Amino acid sequence: MSTPVPAPPSMSLEERFPQLEPALLAEIKEKGTLKHVRAGDIIIKSGQYMPAAQLVLDGLLKVFREDDEGNEFFMYYIHSGQACALSINCAVRQIHSPVMARAMQDTWLISLPITDVDNWFRAYGTWDHFVLDAYRNRFDELLLTLDQIAFRNMDERLLFYLKRYQHEMKTRDVKLTHQEIANELNSSREVISRLLKKMEESGKIRLHRYHIEIVDLE
Repeated sequence: MSTPVPAPPSMSLEERFPQLEPALLAEIKEKGTLKHVRAGDIIIKSGQYMPAAQLVLDGLLKVFREDDEGNEFFMYYIHSGQACALSINCAVRQIHSPVMARAMQDTWLISLPITDVDNWFRAYGTWDHFVLDAYRNRFDELLLTLDQIAFRNMDERLLFYLKRYQHEMKTRDVKLTHQEIANELNSSREVISRLLKKMEESGKIRLHRYHIEIVDLE
């Protein structure tokens, strides 16, 4: 028996994207298609062509790279009221996506036809600024991630990762395995398990069989 699709978010397009001008919002309503994706669903696959550009009306996406062995390198999150500028670029230019994206929560997307998205760059100044801002924000987040890799020890990276998870998911319950965390941090399960045990001993977290409970990461 299939799980029922939840109701669309109550927040309007105008409330989610207040920076876009009314005429453009009217076009998005007319030409966009509302799409629901469940937590865990892959939205973008590496190497695929993008049939449409996506706006996140409600929910949270995680963008990452994946190597040939299935290991993931986390890049950044895309929140409600934001867009994946990289997917817009790939869609308009009809090039393969270099990244993957997964829904971290039940998420509502607005799929936008490629032709209209391309035309909006010339027709609406707010659309041009919106996409440029999306690029800048994602680049800043990616730099933050790269700084952690280049300049931090693994224990500092793990602490940063858990803090970010708590902030983005708005929960103290980390429903990830030690192996999944190790994959995202490009480490081994043994190293991550050892560091998590140290964090538990210092009172920062509690380790349970199927999840990690955040106590105090400050």
